[in-house]
Parts: sequence; C-alpha cells; structure tokens
Amino acid sequence: MTSHDARPSSRTGYTPFEEELVNAMNAFANSADAPTVDTVGIVRKTRRKRVTAIAGLAAALIVAGGGTALATAVSNGSEASRPAAATTATDDATTVLVNGSTIKREFAGLDLDFAKQLLMKSQLKLGTVGKVDCGKNGKPGSVHSVDPHSPKTVSIGATINLTLCAG
Repeated sequence: MTSHDARPSSRTGYTPFEEELVNAMNAFANSADAPTVDTVGIVRKTRRKRVTAIAGLAAALIVAGGGTALATAVSNGSEASRPAAATTATDDATTVLVNGSTIKREFAGLDLDFAKQLLMKSQLKLGTVGKVDCGKNGKPGSVHSVDPHSPKTVSIGATINLTLCAG
C-alpha cells in the first residue's frame, strides 16, 4: 500500500486497488440477501421445550407420589415394617376388618395423615379423633386404637373412630 502523501489526487482519493476493493465490497453488500430470522418458529420451539419440560416434571411428580402411596400401602400391611412405636394395646385394637376378613387394615403406629389416607383407600369414613395418654410406650400423634376394631367387621362406607397417643 502507498503512504498517504503518495496518493494520487483523483476524484475518489483511492489507489486503483483500493477503489476496486471498495467497489467489490459494495457490490457484495448490495447483492447479498439479509439474513432472515424466523421469530415465530423460535417462539414455538421455545414453548414446545417449556411445555415438554413441565409435562416431564409433572409426570415425575405423579410417579413419585404413586410410588410413595404404593410403598405406604405395602408397608402398612406388613408385620416386619411396623413402626417401632407400637402401642400397649393388642393388635386387635388397631385392626379393622372390612367385609368379613377379606380386607384387613392395620393402623398401629400410623400418624393421623397416613391413617386418613388408609381410611380413604379402604372406602371408610373418619369419625371422631380422640387422644389418650400412652406414657412412654407410644409415639405422640400415632394411632393407639380404632373403633370398631376386630374381631368386629365393618362394611364399606362405615365410620371409624381413631384414638391417638397424646404423649
């Protein structure tokens, strides 16, 4: 390239190479199409990703909730998984037999929320909730006894009264 002092004094003020380069760049800039941005497509894609993520999260929560309910239902009927806070009452005082002995529900050691869920699952209604002092043998807030309890049987839709340990 030439120095500034050596430029020819033509009307553009550029050397022939510089003038040709500027003309080529202008021709390229004027001939190239401006890039288009598909904003509608981008918005749709973003919404689709968001909806998919929300649906996946909701499905995971439903599965986790179902797994928790299944684990609770399975552990409620098993003798090995009974909570350590067993009450002084006999097992019959915390067991409800629905329609004869076809459905046996064990409430010993459950807190009130789990007891309500088990009643709803068994299609039974919650009656009165009382409290009794269990001393050191029971966990506060856990089911101490149910009424009516086995060997009596109840039908679907019956009302069950719960007695909880007070402390």
